Amino acid sequence: MQPCLHFSVLSLAMLTAAQSLPAQAPAARYDLLLKGGHVLDPANGVDAVMDVAVASGRIAAVAKDIPEVQAAKVVNVKGLYVTPGLIDIHFHVGHGGAPLNWFAPDARSQLAPLGIPADLALQAGVTTIVDAGSAGADTFLQEKEEVIDHAKVRVLAFLNIVADGMNGGLEQSIDQMDVKRCAETIAKHRDILVGVKTAHYWTYQPWDAEHTPWAAVDRAEECGQMAGVPVMFDFWPRPERPYSELILKKMRPGDIHTHVFAQQFPILLPDGKLNPILTEARARGVIFDVGHGEASFWFRNAVPAVEQGFLPDSISTDLHHGNFTVLNMTEVLSKFLAMGVPLAELIRRSTVNPAREIHRPELGTLSVGREADIAVLEELQGPFSYIDCGYARMDGQAKLVARMTIRGGRILYDPSGLSMVEWRKAPAQYFTTPALGNSPRARADNYPRE
Repeated sequence: MQPCLHFSVLSLAMLTAAQSLPAQAPAARYDLLLKGGHVLDPANGVDAVMDVAVASGRIAAVAKDIPEVQAAKVVNVKGLYVTPGLIDIHFHVGHGGAPLNWFAPDARSQLAPLGIPADLALQAGVTTIVDAGSAGADTFLQEKEEVIDHAKVRVLAFLNIVADGMNGGLEQSIDQMDVKRCAETIAKHRDILVGVKTAHYWTYQPWDAEHTPWAAVDRAEECGQMAGVPVMFDFWPRPERPYSELILKKMRPGDIHTHVFAQQFPILLPDGKLNPILTEARARGVIFDVGHGEASFWFRNAVPAVEQGFLPDSISTDLHHGNFTVLNMTEVLSKFLAMGVPLAELIRRSTVNPAREIHRPELGTLSVGREADIAVLEELQGPFSYIDCGYARMDGQAKLVARMTIRGGRILYDPSGLSMVEWRKAPAQYFTTPALGNSPRARADNYPRE
């Protein structure tokens, strides 16, 4: 009997000790909770103060009053807007057609590469960029290996109908516009390539037997049809190839006319009224994109058009080496805010609309289960002023800025520390000096940020 008594006393002691231990906190249901922000998610018809929860890099919940105890990290975004990560469908990365020795006297072309670092886009709430034809069939793999495969921002691309791409000195060479090679390259890389781009063709030289007015347009359209993708047009009208023929006859439904408010287009009639060909073209499915750029946005076209109810279908920057110091996505959006366009409409035109235009409906949404690509934005009140490409100014009372950008659940941009602890309150690990130069950095938290 004694051994049994000993066992019982021991068991009772162990049970008593276990009961005296502190209870283990339940595992967090969510990795991240954005608390109290105004959610604008046009894809799902959401325009309200709600919480957004993230788990395993994906949207886990969008609802009111999600308990903070369910999240490992809580970020107070009260007074800010929470939107899907913005999509910029006109951006330039990589070398394109510019030779690596473009700066040398004997280089084939001495135009600098258009591309800028892809991840600069993150500073404006952008989580997806689309390179707008910097590379063609001959140069796409270089762009992929140089930029696309290494960027933190998602990078997709339109393939230039010119096999060499942009700024390589071959954009006027008709034999570079190989429709079959273009279509085959798109078919091989459909995970990245979303369409065809034509640009910069024969804008001022006299026509000749080889260089006919519609050569680049027709070849780009042929490739688009063969590959089953849209074509993006950067176009300069001339008497032999009028703008009206491009948007009313040449372009297919779903094709994209970028630079819509550039100086060269007859957006307005002589009496200031909106040119009816725009409404007619939109009715037949043509898409109008901003593509602001260094030389493609004039208030004299944009403001009267917007005032008459003509809003672009999508908003994009055409960011490249010539304008990245004065322009980003939120700056372009702010110009339309200054014109009186509601913020919800601008978010629609920089999320769900461009996602549809490039046939990527899984993007531009905060739907549960989608990758957690999120922008946290703030609308500031004026006075603010903006410029166009003709060196004219427009004054306004609002400005949009990005406060935080989350890509695939990682906080990649948070310059004001919305998601961070005040340094004096940081845990002990923050105050520990690493032993070696390659040791993990001393951090105030362990949330993924790189």
